[in-house]
Amino acid sequence: MDVPSAADDAPDALFNQSLEKGIAVLRAFSAQRRTMTLPEVAEATSITKSSAQRMIYTLEKLGYVKKHPRTKRYQLALKAMQIGFNYLAADTLIDVANPFLSELTNVTGETTNLTEPDGVDMVYVARFVCTKFLPIHMPIGSRIPMYCTASGRAYLAALPEDESRLLLEGSERVVHTQYTVTDLGEIEARLAQGRLSGYASNREELFIGDMTIAAAVVDGERRPVASVHVVAPTSRWTLAEAEQRLAPAVIDCARGISNSIRTLG
Repeated sequence: MDVPSAADDAPDALFNQSLEKGIAVLRAFSAQRRTMTLPEVAEATSITKSSAQRMIYTLEKLGYVKKHPRTKRYQLALKAMQIGFNYLAADTLIDVANPFLSELTNVTGETTNLTEPDGVDMVYVARFVCTKFLPIHMPIGSRIPMYCTASGRAYLAALPEDESRLLLEGSERVVHTQYTVTDLGEIEARLAQGRLSGYASNREELFIGDMTIAAAVVDGERRPVASVHVVAPTSRWTLAEAEQRLAPAVIDCARGISNSIRTLG
């Protein structure tokens, strides 16, 4: 057994705690906390009021945060979008995937998406929207949990089993609807099925009326790096119809993206 050394507990001399606090302040703003007072910022980030004041002042001077002139409450400024946009602009996977997603939308007649993993979530990074009604709006940058979504399960199924189990064990596995599967054994059984079929599915486990079919995008080392999924609303599709008619096209799309990114490496 490895014995932790003193160096393991030593402070990281290169780690900038002030930068950490500044990023924490930016991340504290959300749909649940659209605006905050200074004490609310301190509470949301678990830092002192004086630290929160320094962070907010600096972020405001840099243009990432602004204060309402009447209410004196702080909120994110438009410039905060620049950081996320720069990621999207620099991500070559998105450039490679876009033509394939466009073709998938043309073939299926439904909205298609590309998501990438971050922790125990998948993050929307690209989309081609169909003209038909969609029950759920998920903007680029939205996060969805891996354990109960098709894109997440497709990604997990493409990982070694020990790695996928660690991610599942690290997930809260919250019940979102009456259809949400949270049992670890049942989720892993679905992952095993996904490894055999090449795709994963989700029927109203995150949102009522929302159903998706997904397949993993893998790199040259056969490691999953993203997932492609097509939205099949329950108002237009049964799960059996979606798996029969959409899954082959989703698998082909993910395979095409995978083959293309291997040539870039």
